[in-house]
Amino acid sequence: MGKVNAIKDKSFAFAVRVVKAYKFLAAQKNEYVMSKQLLRSGTAVGALYREAEQGESKKDFIHKMAIAQKECNETLYWLELLSATDYLEKEAFESLYADAQELIKLITSIIKSSKGIKH
Repeated sequence: MGKVNAIKDKSFAFAVRVVKAYKFLAAQKNEYVMSKQLLRSGTAVGALYREAEQGESKKDFIHKMAIAQKECNETLYWLELLSATDYLEKEAFESLYADAQELIKLITSIIKSSKGIKH
């Protein structure tokens, strides 16, 4: 069995959920602009983590994780906007939003630990 990697697993699972949300928004709600932004930022989080895993240095790792943190924060914005404009139902919004918040907390914790900052 492989070692458990919470951020890797959670960011991938979140990306899958974002792709499914995008497909729903495009097919059922005919919403293409905001959902495309959500797709871009929401899938970038895991991709940036994967990039950070292969960072050339600790500084490079921290930099890529900081970009992942920004993308996750941007994802929160698009989720809020899609909810406020009635494209996302309350239950779907709350579930995706909670997952994104959990990811941003994990990423922040990893950045702090990598910098040697006490939590």
